[in-house]
Amino acid sequence: MWIDGVFSGGGVKGFAFVGALEVIEKAGFRFRRVAGTSAGSIIAALLAAGYTSEEIHYHMENMHPDIFLDKKSFFRFPFFKWLTLYWKMGLFKGNVLEKWMKDLLYDKGVESFSDLGTDTLKIIASDLSRGSLVVIPDDLVHYGIDPDKFSVARAVRMSCGLPFFYEPITLYNQKGEKCLIVDGGVLSNFPLFVFDTQNNLPVRPFLGFQLSGQSEMFTAKKIKNAVDLFHRLFLTMKEAHDAKYISKYAASNIIFIPVDKVHTADFKLTKEDRDELVNIGRKRAEKFLKKWTY
Repeated sequence: MWIDGVFSGGGVKGFAFVGALEVIEKAGFRFRRVAGTSAGSIIAALLAAGYTSEEIHYHMENMHPDIFLDKKSFFRFPFFKWLTLYWKMGLFKGNVLEKWMKDLLYDKGVESFSDLGTDTLKIIASDLSRGSLVVIPDDLVHYGIDPDKFSVARAVRMSCGLPFFYEPITLYNQKGEKCLIVDGGVLSNFPLFVFDTQNNLPVRPFLGFQLSGQSEMFTAKKIKNAVDLFHRLFLTMKEAHDAKYISKYAASNIIFIPVDKVHTADFKLTKEDRDELVNIGRKRAEKFLKKWTY
């Protein structure tokens, strides 16, 4: 059965998607359209290119997250590290991540969006200069770019551009103004809106894969001091856009995967940590399918 899929951001927590996908695929479901933010964009792009859950598991199991840190020798000196952060606005370029994606996609004959089916893949990024969401490839026309010719790997790199961690990607809008593109999770960490329709009925059954527990999404958080206030202020701005869609579909179409014990940018995960994330995703998907009425 063909379904659509939406994958949330979550950094290295994305290993949990692998286990969930194995269960969904074994149950006979295949993805017609996919969308994702940050880590979710990696999974979405690989699925759109034709990778199976088994293949994705193989490549992620044989990839250690710390390869994406673009190691630089002068980072041994704190002064140069922070000077780079100040001027480049990010500690790492993200070149290794982009090349890793490019090589995997190339193995399936995919380089640009023209190599995919129409409306097959949507990747979310954030334009900090314009203060707006960027849905790739659709919104690339606002930057004078032909969507069909744009690199899928580049789009994934843009969506994974965690602020201050990776350097922003620069695009220029039609007025010639410089625009800095960063992680899609800044404005939409779980882009359920992409496949929503005006009559409130999706084109086909769809599943959302959210890297957090359902209780985390709907429980009021205690704010005791200014630090808590700042933290919640940032999270509220980050999640407000997605909240109404999560509330709308949470009861029936979202697999919540609680992985809060792992930090988004913990690139030093051990193999045991990664295996545990995969197992959590697998168990959550199995539990979900027992009650899913599509």
